[in-house]
Amino acid sequence: MALPLEDYAIIGDTRTAALVGRDGSIDWLCLPRFDSGAVFAALLDRESAGRWLLAPQGGIRRVERRYLPGTVVLETVFETDDGTVRIVDGMPVHGRYPSVARLVQGVHGRVPMRMQLVLRFDYGSIVPWVSSADGTLRAIAGPDAVVLVAGVDTHGRDVDGVRTTEATFAVDEGEQVAFSLGWFPSNEQPPDDLDPVAGIVNTEIWWREWTARSTYDGNWGDLVQRSVLTLKTLTYAPTGGIVAAPTTSLPELLGGVRNWDYRYCWLRDATFTLYALMTAGYLQEAIEWRDWLLRAVAGDPADLQIMYGPAGERRLTELEVPWLSGYCGSRPVRIGNAASQQFQLDVYGEMMDALHQTRRHGIDPDPAAWDLEEVLMEYLESAWRQPDEGIWEVRGPRRHFTHSKVMAWVAFDRAVHAIERFHLDGPIDRWRAMRDEIHDQVCAHGYDAERKSFVQYYGSKNLDASLLMLPLVGFLPANDDRIVGTITAVERELVHDGFVARYETSDEGEVDGLPSGEGAFLPCSFWLADCLSMVGRTHDALALFERLRGVANDVGLFAEEYDPVEKRLVGNFPQAFTHVSLVNTACNLSGKTGPAMHRARHHEPGT
Repeated sequence: MALPLEDYAIIGDTRTAALVGRDGSIDWLCLPRFDSGAVFAALLDRESAGRWLLAPQGGIRRVERRYLPGTVVLETVFETDDGTVRIVDGMPVHGRYPSVARLVQGVHGRVPMRMQLVLRFDYGSIVPWVSSADGTLRAIAGPDAVVLVAGVDTHGRDVDGVRTTEATFAVDEGEQVAFSLGWFPSNEQPPDDLDPVAGIVNTEIWWREWTARSTYDGNWGDLVQRSVLTLKTLTYAPTGGIVAAPTTSLPELLGGVRNWDYRYCWLRDATFTLYALMTAGYLQEAIEWRDWLLRAVAGDPADLQIMYGPAGERRLTELEVPWLSGYCGSRPVRIGNAASQQFQLDVYGEMMDALHQTRRHGIDPDPAAWDLEEVLMEYLESAWRQPDEGIWEVRGPRRHFTHSKVMAWVAFDRAVHAIERFHLDGPIDRWRAMRDEIHDQVCAHGYDAERKSFVQYYGSKNLDASLLMLPLVGFLPANDDRIVGTITAVERELVHDGFVARYETSDEGEVDGLPSGEGAFLPCSFWLADCLSMVGRTHDALALFERLRGVANDVGLFAEEYDPVEKRLVGNFPQAFTHVSLVNTACNLSGKTGPAMHRARHHEPGT
């Protein structure tokens, strides 16, 4: 059985990432990329689906974890009946191929240790051919191969029919035993750069140099730094794409079916991500993200997807993996994401806003960017009138979702401002008229005067947390009575146990076509804090932010959602959108003009 999500930490090399449990077991690792097949998939099943355990043999009294300052190198200290031992885990950044380095360091006494390595390719379905030569172990199956370099003798063993590689050894105070596990294509020779000690040292240096570039000077610096480090860890360095999470099928409700593959790059996160990177001083990463966006969406605007693979891949066919039992029995386990083929209007607004923000922040414009934006706008002139699947990727019928129409308004608004401020060429009068038409339509059909609130979709009485975005993108001022009423309604009807639900689900699946039940979507709670600060309720905004801080795990990581009843993180983990939202809200609440106010001022002349 996998651990609670709170008990995992991430290590990564900006190509892929692993989840390391509090018990010393790596239960999730996809090789060689974030979206490749998992070689360790115990997170979604049992140990037999693949894991790498390195832990004391005796009774454990206490476990403490931390990241080495300014890095994604994890240190876990076990206090046992026999003494104290430290395990340092990291993924070297500069290797030709991905690898994991693990150091076992004796701190006090003599601690007996055990290692158990269960290698399975393709999400636990393929048992590799294992051989040993020259003190190294190789495992090969199809195109994939891994090699283990161990500082102790290992041996093969069948445990309840499961073939494993094991080792038992002891470490004394001051002694160190090193391990390295590296992936390579099976048609090549194993990599020769698997020195685990040098790998850890060089990785620590690399991360600290990267962290030193941060210019963030607001409040909650440690938490913001960890969030930005997590965002960098989820970056696919060869292209600049940023995946939403390193995991798939971690449920939004334990035992439920809302289990999706998040190992892809969402356009919806574009503007928030840019702000988080720029707020922290990482302009080069912002440029690389902008460039990834431009490459990914190039082509016919009618074919624009809401998400792409780490290198911009478009075919993300959704499949179910029946041989895995799922996290806490949550089935189905999915790879790929069918929502990639949905029509969602809001991504056009996100693209236009993101590219506009790069210009506003002085990032050198890509000469081809405006040509692409013009084509997108020409398509949107007619497409905005269509119903869509909305921000939450519902599997129910298409509707005229209010948030979607607002983001179409954002697209035209940013296009108009681009022409006005940066003197670009375009049909400004036509786009102004289109912007006004959308604004009038949303106010007429997306607002319910009886409820004194905007609603989820035209003609609905339902609320939706995405409506909190209206003041954040400048659709209406935060002090507009209709916005104040919407915030009040969200607080009254969507806040449960102090956290914001996306919308009210139902057993009938009226809106999303799925059974009811999920955790609170954490970014929505950050949006509420932003809105509260914008209407002058700073005390309430700070109280909500502190509540959100409290659900991070012991090493500062957040999942997609939080179950306030079970008091557990749920959904894919760690979630980039949550960490991005934290960075932006921390900046908004730090007493300066943060992203919320900055982004909302587009309606003001000269901004």
